[in-house]
Amino acid sequence: MQFLTIQRILGILLGLFSFTLLPPIAVSLYYQDGSTQAFIDAFLLLLLAGIAFWFPVRKHRKELKIRDGFLVVVMFWVTLGISGAVPFYMTQVPAMSFTDAVFESMSGLTTTGATVLTGLDDLPKAVLFYRQFLQWLGGMGIVVLAVAILPLLGIGGMQLYRAETPGPMKDSKLTPRITETAKALWYIYLTLTVSCAVAFHWAGMTWFDAIGHSFSTVAIGGFSTHDASMGFFDSATIEMITVVFMLLAGMNFSLHFLAWRHRSTKHYFADSELRVYLWILAIISVVTSTYLYFTHTFETPWTAIHQGIFQAVSIGTTTGFTTTDYSLWPGFLPILLLMASYIGGCAGSTGGGIKVIRVMLLFKQGYREVLRLIHPNAIFAIKVNNKALPPKVVGAVWGFFALYIFCFSIMHLFLMATGLDIVTSFSAVTACLNNLGPGLGEVGANYGDINSPSKWVLCVAMLLGRLEIFTLLVVLTPAFWQR
Repeated sequence: MQFLTIQRILGILLGLFSFTLLPPIAVSLYYQDGSTQAFIDAFLLLLLAGIAFWFPVRKHRKELKIRDGFLVVVMFWVTLGISGAVPFYMTQVPAMSFTDAVFESMSGLTTTGATVLTGLDDLPKAVLFYRQFLQWLGGMGIVVLAVAILPLLGIGGMQLYRAETPGPMKDSKLTPRITETAKALWYIYLTLTVSCAVAFHWAGMTWFDAIGHSFSTVAIGGFSTHDASMGFFDSATIEMITVVFMLLAGMNFSLHFLAWRHRSTKHYFADSELRVYLWILAIISVVTSTYLYFTHTFETPWTAIHQGIFQAVSIGTTTGFTTTDYSLWPGFLPILLLMASYIGGCAGSTGGGIKVIRVMLLFKQGYREVLRLIHPNAIFAIKVNNKALPPKVVGAVWGFFALYIFCFSIMHLFLMATGLDIVTSFSAVTACLNNLGPGLGEVGANYGDINSPSKWVLCVAMLLGRLEIFTLLVVLTPAFWQR
């Protein structure tokens, strides 16, 4: 293990992260909202901490191997999750405990969108901007992680795309090509963000709201600058624009990369995961809209349709924006939408959940077992995009699914042991593990009223969901630390 090199990298990351506080400082100065000093103090503290980590080991530049990569990824998210809490903790408005500050920061960086804050409309503009900006930075980090780094470590859904995906998929160590891949992804991500912001402003948002909501939309985060979320604007046009960009952000960014590089959209039409992703969201949207109309939740067909589509896409992609309290919708709809978040977005997207590609493979594997019962001697290959997958990939998906259910069960039981009711604990773990945000019961509106031990467990759930389970758990195994 190259601990000194890892320390050097973390010092650099921490120092760079401190500079992300400069935009909130500028916003605070512009609006004169009284939070300038808190952000300046946080900036200086994090910058000095980064220098303190980096300076003693600045000359260590050994190459990182796979095990080092796992540790860097985990330390990156844990360190930034805690560092991102510093501005929240230092501000006087809102006054936040350390637990709440870490929860809000972790929720932002993992693009979960679960919040402990209320009265957003009255908070300082810099705090509101910082929350949105955290999600945007986290979303970009996720894309680079999923497309450029996790396949290298041999985990996550993206190893299914080795042939098509840019980046060093066949190398055994980190290489400069990751830099090239990350740069191209930045351009795509930035283009989507700017386009989304312009569309929001055209539809009636102020520039502050347009930029803030474009950050959280493209990151599939769900943070808003208003308590009523997207419902504050009461605009079907804004909601449909949001739906379009949520759908784009929930797609595999490798497809966006290939479309940009080849100046062609054929890769979208050829991708089986994308087709399944769109079909799932379409079916859930139809079911939701139809049920809302026939139960007279909304009186006009158009209102039922656009509310159903918006909420189905928002929850299905794990964004978490709301236009109304979906937990109060009739019948099975709240549970249907919550269960849809388990599927989530495509591999290599900013979305959370198990990912569409894994759900596809689980279904294909189950169907293959049925066929084997009918034809015991036949050989059936599991294919994605007309390519047969090796057995170890299918096995890895089953392993991931088993760990996902195991982690969910343990955390669900823990939350119930702290005194939360079954609906609240079930939905809270579901929402955080799937990086969704809003839940049911006591966490339908926010997470501010639940106990501190539950918040820490949910922070772990956010990390587990964001790092594809294996990345975090592998570092916690004794075998990882043995020579």
